[in-house]
Amino acid sequence: MKDFFYGIQDLFVDVLFAPFDALRALELESWFGANFMSWIFMIIGLVAFTYWMMQLAKYNNNNEEDKSVSAHSYL
Repeated sequence: MKDFFYGIQDLFVDVLFAPFDALRALELESWFGANFMSWIFMIIGLVAFTYWMMQLAKYNNNNEEDKSVSAHSYL
C-alpha cells in the first residue's frame, strides 16, 4: 500500500508539476516570460469586459429595460 502512495507522489512531483518547475526556473531569467499566461488571461478578461459594457450601453440606449420601481420583485 505504501508503494501506491509513493507512485502517486512520483506522478505529481515528477510529471504533473513539471511545467510549474519550468515556470519557477524561468522566473529567475524573465519575469514577463514566466507570467505570459497571466497577461493573456488579463487581456482576454479586458476584451470580454469591454464587449459586455458595449452591449449594456447598446441596450441602455435603446431603452429596452423596464426601469420602473416595480419592474423587479426584489426591489
